[in-house]
Order: sequence, then C-alpha cells, then structure tokens
Amino acid sequence: MTVFRSTFLTIILVVVAFTTPSHASVENFVPLPLIAPEPKDNPSTPEKINLGKQLFFDARLSVDGTVSCNSCHDVQGNGTDSRATSIGVKGQLGGRSAPSVWNAAFLSAQMWDGRLPTLEEQAKGPILNPIEMAMPHPDAAVDRIASIPGYVSQFTKVFGGNKPVTYDNIARAIAAYERTLITPNSRFDQYLRGNTAALTRQELNGMEAFESLGCVRCHRGPAMAGPLLVTGEVFLQWFPAFPNHYVDKYKLVDDLGYNNGKESELKIRRGKWRVPSLRNIANTAPYFHNGSVKTLNKAIRVMARSQLNRELSDYEADILEAFLKSLTGEYSIQATPVLPPDTDTIASK
Repeated sequence: MTVFRSTFLTIILVVVAFTTPSHASVENFVPLPLIAPEPKDNPSTPEKINLGKQLFFDARLSVDGTVSCNSCHDVQGNGTDSRATSIGVKGQLGGRSAPSVWNAAFLSAQMWDGRLPTLEEQAKGPILNPIEMAMPHPDAAVDRIASIPGYVSQFTKVFGGNKPVTYDNIARAIAAYERTLITPNSRFDQYLRGNTAALTRQELNGMEAFESLGCVRCHRGPAMAGPLLVTGEVFLQWFPAFPNHYVDKYKLVDDLGYNNGKESELKIRRGKWRVPSLRNIANTAPYFHNGSVKTLNKAIRVMARSQLNRELSDYEADILEAFLKSLTGEYSIQATPVLPPDTDTIASK
C-alpha cells in the first residue's frame, strides 16, 4: 500500500510539472499594450490618422510616383516587403532589410541602428533617401502634396494655420497612423494575461529555454526588443558577440550597424545594433539586417551561436521556434485608402 501511494504521488507530481505553467516566467515578460504611447506634440485624432494612412499609401511622395511607405512596409501583410533588401525608385536596392512597421510604436528608437528617436523622424527619412523615394529635398515633397487640393483641405482641418502642409506635418500624420498598427492578443499575450491554456507544453518549454539560455536578457519589454527606455534612448547590443562560422556565411559584419565604418576596439570585427522586436517574428522572414537567413529555425541557431556562444540541439531550436511562433498577434485589416486626386485629374473632369 505504501509503494502504491508513493507511486501515485509521483505520477501526480509529474502531471502537475507538465501541465502547470511557470509563474516565475511571467515576471520577465510584458503583454503588448492595446494603445501605443504618443508624444505630447503630436496627439492623435481620427482625422490625423486618416490623413496619415493616405500619405502612407501614396506613391506621390516619391520622386517618380512609384514608391510609397507601404511598398516596403506592407501593412496589408506582415509590415515588411518580405525581401532581403527593399526596392526603391528605378529598381534600386537598399542596403538593409525593411523591419516591420507593426508595433514599431513600442520601440524607443527606430531603424536597425537606432539612429532616429521617433516615428516622426523615421517617416522623414525614406522620402529623401536617394535609393528609396528620392525626393531631392523636403520642399519638393511639400510642394507635391500642397498641389493636391484634397490634401490641402485635410491638412488645414488637422493642423490649422496659413500653410498647414509642411514636411514636419507630413511626418506627424504618418506617425499618428503608424501608432495604430498594433497586433494584440497573441497567444503569448493571452497567457501573460492569465489564460494558462493559451500555450502548449512545447511552447512553455520554449519560453523556459528562452529564459534559461539568456535570450530574455535582450528580448524583453512589450515589443520583446529590450527594456522600456526614454524615447530616443537605444538598447544596443554587439552583434555578433562571438566569432563563429555563421559570420562569413551570412555576411553578418559587412555592415557594422551603429559602428558602421569603424573597427571595434576588440580583436573581432563587429558592430552594434538596436535589439529588434520579436513580435510576429514567425511572419517576417528573411531575418537579420541584411535578410541573409531565410528560416526562423536557422535564425535562432545563428543567434544562439553569435550571442550566447551556444550550439543548440535540434530539440532546443524547435522549442524556441514554437515559443516564438506564439508571439504572432492579430493584424487589423488595412483597406487601401481612397487618395485625393491630382489637380490634373480634377481639371480633366
């Protein structure tokens, strides 16, 4: 009887161990908020968001009318163009992969190297970038938008003043729209909010491995991109931290990120990068700043070797992949907006 009772208790303990989630794990993570923070000098309104959405989809912000913000950050999909590097005007290729715009509002700094502090500053960059949208100067973009009566009336309503169409206001409107691009209610978020059945045992094992291996030291916070920082402060990390066989294979140090053009003071050549978000990571292949890795499982192995000096087993890579897939949230439908017509279009009617 004693042996039976001991065996029964052992079975119960094993069952509990494999069905009860680790509450200690929850303390290291933050659910994705349902509303993004906004700066005091650019409060959102429905009219401003609608204007920003139109501008985001409008290729007339490019020099030849062929490239919009949405061309590289497709909000009707995963927020990227799913390419290693993006295509700008005249078929030019950029040097880095386009990061997803979904949940970008929860990053304290923008761009792969974190060089721009806000969504407003980021929105200004591609329009003038000679490879991307290639407007020659801010006034060219302002003149283009100010020549469209439908935009002038909207800018007047949203911003007021005698000359409401300014480069800053174009960026403010686009940023206000981008702050609505949130993917809530991933199964991981459901788990963090108390639904212990939201994750499978494999995913829970992956979450525990994510912590025990040390991934959580960099990938935490609401965007899984580092700790919450004051706007403009950047959570940078050396990449790769350890020399390894993936560096040459995937050309990981051809671009040194924050330290671009500079040699590290250490013996290995490496650069600093803003820690990227892991939200919806299963949908945003290819991976890394140069889009060199095509699958999530391989990206996990590259990161473990490059940042943790660990060669993962197949089991470890698989459970980590399962956990990361649970970070996929719900995308809101982004219907293509009706854009105000050109003056020529109006005159021809």
